[in-house]
Amino acid sequence: MSNEAVKQVKKVKLNFKFNIQAYTLIFALAIIIVLFGILTGGEFLSSRNISNLFVQMTVISVLAIGMTFVIVSSHIDLSVGSLAGLTGGIAAILHVWYGWNTGIVVLIAILVGALLGLWQGWWVAYRSVPAFIVTLGGMLIFRGILIGISRGQTVAPLAPSFRMIANSYLPYGLGYALAIIGIALLFIFRWKNRSKRQKMGLKTAAPIIDYGKISAYTIGIAVITYMLNRYYGVPTPTLIVILLASIFIFISLKTAFGRRIYAIGGNAEAASLSGINIKRNTLSVFVIMGALAGIAGVILTSRLNAATTGAGDMYELDAIAACVIGGTSLAGGRGNIVGTIIGALIMASIDNGMSIMNTPTFWQHIVKGLILIIAVWIDMASKQKTANA
Repeated sequence: MSNEAVKQVKKVKLNFKFNIQAYTLIFALAIIIVLFGILTGGEFLSSRNISNLFVQMTVISVLAIGMTFVIVSSHIDLSVGSLAGLTGGIAAILHVWYGWNTGIVVLIAILVGALLGLWQGWWVAYRSVPAFIVTLGGMLIFRGILIGISRGQTVAPLAPSFRMIANSYLPYGLGYALAIIGIALLFIFRWKNRSKRQKMGLKTAAPIIDYGKISAYTIGIAVITYMLNRYYGVPTPTLIVILLASIFIFISLKTAFGRRIYAIGGNAEAASLSGINIKRNTLSVFVIMGALAGIAGVILTSRLNAATTGAGDMYELDAIAACVIGGTSLAGGRGNIVGTIIGALIMASIDNGMSIMNTPTFWQHIVKGLILIIAVWIDMASKQKTANA
């Protein structure tokens, strides 16, 4: 067999492996949903619980979106939970104690998150301090600042305008309209992508496969929208996650910045030799992560109707777990936002299902820890197989 033929065989095997991983993730989620549906006597699948589940996963999803970029670039951020707690606390203090407008405090929270992300990114990118150490220190620093500025108190209650951020719902008609628009965009993007590949002479999957996938997504979107509308409607936090996910999917797939991040994570030396400014791009990743932590902090504070000194505690581990379960490699260079969102949904489903079953808290921690270890093991094993292929 020629060298070219061998390369083609390896490429097919690699693509097949990635497809299997993607489908396995969806099958795993389906099994979890069915299992908890049976064990809870159908309560897990009720419209009310599904709505609560999507709200509960919002904060972790926002953090995990940013964490995907951090991990893809071969770094880690252990401070995001504390940073979310701090930014949410700052927003609540300005809002409750000083009477500042909701819109202004939200912008300040995001700005503070971005600035603190900039500070951490500077240490990592321009002072070559390992991200693990910088963000571990940041985790302690941010938690300490939160306790100091809040005087160890719970800051509450929030005004209705602030509570609406995480506790409001879209009107039924608007929810269905957005679902239809989303479905239409999926078909349009798929059609345009197929047309572009055909014009370039590239191979495309059979129409029944391509449009069959979109049809499956359509059914999923329609069912979820219907179930949510049976309760109060599509939660506003869910819409925020969808918007952020769409933005960062576009950035990762369609922009030079996104391609640079994957290149840096895949092989930093090669990326540097190709002219990519590693320091500047690394700094940008941490700024983005900080800003998203600010958004997550606002949503968390709004959902709880209070800012507490323990807000966001250990959320960084859930965000990392969501990324790894979703297929993001801790070695860097590989990962996608869609997989991360599914990973966050899996983590939230496990939490939610065990809570409904009144499972003791210690078992919940044990199960989540085991899932994280197994996910990392699968990632490392698959990478080793790829290297040996």
